[in-house]
Amino acid sequence: MKLSEIKRILPTLDNVEFQLEDGTLVPEHFHVTEVGIVNKHFIDCGGTTRSEAKVNFQLWNANDYEHRLKPGKLLNIIDLCEQKLSINDELEIEVEYQAGTIGKFDLAFDGKTFVLKSKMTACLAESACGIPSEKQKVSMTELKSSSCCAPNSGCC
Repeated sequence: MKLSEIKRILPTLDNVEFQLEDGTLVPEHFHVTEVGIVNKHFIDCGGTTRSEAKVNFQLWNANDYEHRLKPGKLLNIIDLCEQKLSINDELEIEVEYQAGTIGKFDLAFDGKTFVLKSKMTACLAESACGIPSEKQKVSMTELKSSSCCAPNSGCC
């Protein structure tokens, strides 16, 4: 989800709710402790230099169980960050949330709740780093026997 999308969605909501893909809700007393830009400049295993930028939201739970972040307050936080950090609202959002350890998630919206989508690692240079291509799986019944060696033919 892009920052521009969350800015369009927030004014339509009464509450800001986040949940993990498995349906586990982020406790409703969460805080957004950071909004910023994360720039990553790296070389993949094939030697290609790459860079990416994301808008980062960090969610945090404290012991203030009465705290509730309203959509207007989150919009104000986003607006302040856009002004102070010159954030491009067409950047994708990445959410940091601690569930055991700090996890990074993509963000989606299901019509009511923001969903923290699991991210997976991947090789960006498969042809250069020696990953074998996946072997084709063939059922033994699909193999045709050759005419030179048939069952009970005595050839083997």
